[in-house]
Amino acid sequence: MTDACRPFPVPGRARKLPDRAAPLYTAPMTRQWTAEEILALGRSFQPACVLAAAADLDLYGAIGEGEATAGEIARRVRGKTRGVTILLDALAALSLLDKRGDRYAVPPSLRKLLVADHPESLLAMTQHQANCLRRWAQLARTIRDGKPVEVAPSVRGADGDRASFIEAMDNISRAAAPPLVAELMPIRFTRLLDIGGGSGTWTIAWLRANEEARATLFDLPPVIPLARDRLERAGLLDRVDLVAGDFYEDPLPGGADLALLSAIVHQNSRRENRALFRKTFAALVPGGRLLVRDVVMDATRTKPPAGALFAVNMLSATEAGGTFTLGELRDDLAAAGFANVKQLRKDEWMHSVVTATHPRA
Repeated sequence: MTDACRPFPVPGRARKLPDRAAPLYTAPMTRQWTAEEILALGRSFQPACVLAAAADLDLYGAIGEGEATAGEIARRVRGKTRGVTILLDALAALSLLDKRGDRYAVPPSLRKLLVADHPESLLAMTQHQANCLRRWAQLARTIRDGKPVEVAPSVRGADGDRASFIEAMDNISRAAAPPLVAELMPIRFTRLLDIGGGSGTWTIAWLRANEEARATLFDLPPVIPLARDRLERAGLLDRVDLVAGDFYEDPLPGGADLALLSAIVHQNSRRENRALFRKTFAALVPGGRLLVRDVVMDATRTKPPAGALFAVNMLSATEAGGTFTLGELRDDLAAAGFANVKQLRKDEWMHSVVTATHPRA
C-alpha cells in the first residue's frame, strides 16, 4: 500500500501514465551548482510545509466555494487567528489562494484538487505527504540511529492519518490503473488475489478488464470497510471477497490464478519479501501468475532517480524497506519457487511490472 511520497518527477517513457503525485521541482542528476541554488534547495521545504499545514487543517474545504476572512476561517479550522492569517497570506503569495482585501478564496483549479469530495481530489495524498515530510525532517537521526524516528500523528490523529494514507493510494493510482491494465492485456484470470489491496483501486481496474472474473482483496482489518465502500460505489462488491488479515502473520487466501503485489515489496526487506513470495506461491494454483508492480532499480541503484529517493523514504518510514533491482527480485522470486521471472514494463517510477509464474505440476 505504500505507493507515495514521490520525491520529484523524472523523464518517463513515451507512453507515460498519468502522474498524480508530481511535486514542486525537478533536480537534474548532474549539474554545476551555484551557492544560491544550494540555498534555494535548502529552502524548498518552506512551500511544502505551508501546503502540508493547509492540507492537515483541511483549509480549502473550510473556505469552500465562496470567500471568507481569516477570522472566519480560523473558527472553522479551530485555529488561532494570527497563525491562520499568516498561513493564508503565505498560500496567497504562492498563488495557492486568491486574496481580495481581507477575504480569501480558493482558485477553481485548486478546488478540485484540494477539497476532499471532488473526484479529482489529491487532498489525501497531500496529507500523506505531510506525514512523510515530518519523517524526512528527522532523516539524519534515522541514519545515525538505524531506525525510523517516532513522529506524532498529525492534527487529524492516528485514525485520520491511516484513512488519508489509504485514500492517498487511490489518489495516485485511480488514473494510472486502467491504462496500465490495458497495456498488460490480455492477461486472463478467473480469480485475482490483490494482496495489500487497500481500498480496491487496482482490483477495480482488473475486474473491469476481465468481466467474468472474481477477486479476493486481502488487507488489514481497518482497511476492509474502506474497500467495501469503494467497491460498492464501483458496482463491483458482488464480485469481490474481502478478507481481513496481516500478510506478515497470516496465510493468504488460496485458489487464485493471478496474484497482485502492487506497491508492496518496497516496504519489506528481502527476507520479508521472500517470505511473502512463498505465501503468494502457496496461494496460487499451478500455472498461476504473480504480478509485482513497484519501483525497479538498475544495477547502480541510481536510476531511476525517483527510485533512489524513494529508497530514502523507505529508510525514513520502515525498519528494512527499500527499492530493489530486477536481479534481486528475480532471485527472491526463484527462491520462493516461481519460474519465468521477467520484467513486463519498465517505468521511471512505481509502474514497473515484474511477472513470475507458478510452474505447473
